[in-house]
Amino acid sequence: MADQVMLDRAFDTIMRSFIETGRAPHYTELAAALGVSVEEGRQLFHDLEATGYSFFLHPETDQIVSAAPFNNLPSHYRISIDGEQKWFAQ
Repeated sequence: MADQVMLDRAFDTIMRSFIETGRAPHYTELAAALGVSVEEGRQLFHDLEATGYSFFLHPETDQIVSAAPFNNLPSHYRISIDGEQKWFAQ
């Protein structure tokens, strides 16, 4: 498992992606943002899921489905800020 500093950096990068774009990054995007290999980026997703925090990958994939408080898949819980709706909540 990655060290705590790297997990914190990965989580921060994922949250910033949700805030800025309304979606979670792909692990290749995470890897590029953190300057690590694609495989390390993919493994960081799994390491974050293993922490027990509310961070989930879609079953049997390497794709983020949810990272509290955001949901990467459309849901009935839409979040709008200043009339802009690009986020979904868990």
